[in-house]
Amino acid sequence: MTELLDAAAAWDRLRRIRTADDALAAGLVTDGDGALRWGRPATPEAVELADRYLPLCLAGPRIAFAQLGQSLDGFIATRTGDADYVTGAEDRCHLHRLRALSDAVLVGAGTAVADDPRLTVRACAGDNPVRVVLDPRGRVPRGSGVFTDGAAPTLWVVGPDAAPVARGTGAEVLVLPDAAAFAPERLLTALARRGLGRVLIEGGGVTVSRFLQERALQRLYVTVAPVLLGDGIPGLRFPGTPVMREALRPPLRRALLGQDTLFEFALGPDAEPSGGQADWT
Repeated sequence: MTELLDAAAAWDRLRRIRTADDALAAGLVTDGDGALRWGRPATPEAVELADRYLPLCLAGPRIAFAQLGQSLDGFIATRTGDADYVTGAEDRCHLHRLRALSDAVLVGAGTAVADDPRLTVRACAGDNPVRVVLDPRGRVPRGSGVFTDGAAPTLWVVGPDAAPVARGTGAEVLVLPDAAAFAPERLLTALARRGLGRVLIEGGGVTVSRFLQERALQRLYVTVAPVLLGDGIPGLRFPGTPVMREALRPPLRRALLGQDTLFEFALGPDAEPSGGQADWT
C-alpha cells in the first residue's frame, strides 16, 4: 500500500516551490479542472496545505503580501497595545508559514518599538527571512532583539537624518535619501535590488494600510478572531469611498484556523488569483 504524503512532507515540498516546474518536481499534477493537486495519495492536512499556499508559492519571484490578525470589530491590539494574543495558535502557525515563503519580512518602527518582535520562523519548518525595519527617524532602540539576537539578518531602513543613530548595531543599515524613497513601490524596488523580491508586510496596521492604499500589495491575509475589544489599535485604515458600490471587493478565499477565520484577498491591477485554485469568489 502506498504511504500517504503527510503534512510535514507536504510542507517541506511546498516551501521550495517558486515556479510551475518546481511544483511538478515536488509531485504536484494538474487535474481535469486545471488546478494542481498531489500526484500521490495524501492526508487531508497535506491537501489543505497545498490548497492554501500554492497560490502564494507560484506568485513569482516579485510579490508583496501582507498579514494582519484582528478582533471581530477590527482591532489588532487593546488600547494599551496588548496583542498577546489576538488570534489563536493556528493563525500564528499560518503567519510563520508566510514568513518561510518570503525573502523578507517588513515592519514599521511603531511595531518594532511596541512589540520588539523576533520575526523568525519557529512554528513550522523553514528558513528565516531577512528582517526589514522601516524607521525613517531612527527611533527604534538599538538594543531591540532584531538588532542584537543574531537569529536572522536585519536591514534597518532609515532616513538621512537618522543615519548616525544607526551605528553600533547588529543590523545592516540602508539610508534612504528622503521621505519619497519610503513610498511602498520605491521601497520594494530597493529591496528587490538586494534579492529580496518576495516581501511579507507584517505590521503594524499603519504600515499595512499604507501599502494597501497605494496598491503595492498583490495579496492580503486578514485573520479575524471571535473576540470584541470595543476599542484599541485599529487594523486596516485608509481613505474610503463615499459610494458603497465603489468599495474594494477583490477575489477572496476563506478558511477556518481553529476558532479564527482567515480571509485571503487577491489584489493587484488584475486582481486575479494564481495557482490554478478554483475556490476563489
